[in-house]
Amino acid sequence: MTTVRTALTQTTWTGDEESMVAKHEDFVRRAAAEGAQVICFQELFHGPYFGIVQDSKYYEYAQNVPGPLTERFSKLAAEHNMVIILPVYEEEQPGVYYNTAAVIDADGTYLGKYRKNHIPHVEKFWEKFYFRPGNLGWPVFDTAVGKVGVTICYDRHFPEGWRVLGLNGAQLVFNPNASKPGLSNRLWDLEQPTAAAANGYYVVVPNRVGEETNEFGEEAVDFYGTSYIADPQGNYVGERGARDGEELMIRDLDMDLVRTARNNWQFYRDRRPDAYNPITAP
Repeated sequence: MTTVRTALTQTTWTGDEESMVAKHEDFVRRAAAEGAQVICFQELFHGPYFGIVQDSKYYEYAQNVPGPLTERFSKLAAEHNMVIILPVYEEEQPGVYYNTAAVIDADGTYLGKYRKNHIPHVEKFWEKFYFRPGNLGWPVFDTAVGKVGVTICYDRHFPEGWRVLGLNGAQLVFNPNASKPGLSNRLWDLEQPTAAAANGYYVVVPNRVGEETNEFGEEAVDFYGTSYIADPQGNYVGERGARDGEELMIRDLDMDLVRTARNNWQFYRDRRPDAYNPITAP
């Protein structure tokens, strides 16, 4: 049996970027002390979730990927022999921004990035003000813990992306989030376990938690935490995270279950891509 010890985190905005980054560096050290081999943070981990408002001052959080922040965590990855999934606000050039996750291998090598493909623009999630839709497809990264894919938050509502990651060989898919109460509550319970079971891989789901009133005052929303991991059969791995409060979660994943689930169901064998043309019609 191959076991991958996996860490995921949930926290709220500290009020400034440097302390937020330092807090996540500490998460890496704490996870390493518990033997974690891979860690993933919440969406846009190094800042507030600024999609609540439309304000150009938040463009200042965007940075190059790779760049100083990825280099900072690459050193930590190498020091602790840990794969790191790093969700950041990316600037390709002035005025061209993406919601991105960098993937850093356990030896500190920057492997590449995923750019969020689906961009919402609804009340308190004004993301089209901040991000262009991703243009890198659905990459899968060959890491020290296996083949890793990434989706980000709103992507989870679109089953096509989950399936492409599976077809591209993903065994572990990380889905960092900034999700709040409302329409998404029931979907939070359903979508990621369903994606895990339909595709025969693990889905790792960190979420923000708490109200960022220190940034947005009365406009702040209450992110509901409850981060979790779903296994390839759609079951939770251990308990979900807390509804309130910061948490570092460590879970052991039996990677042999990926093969077991796929052999039991044979969804990939029984696909009918010749019958799916309407999915790709504009």
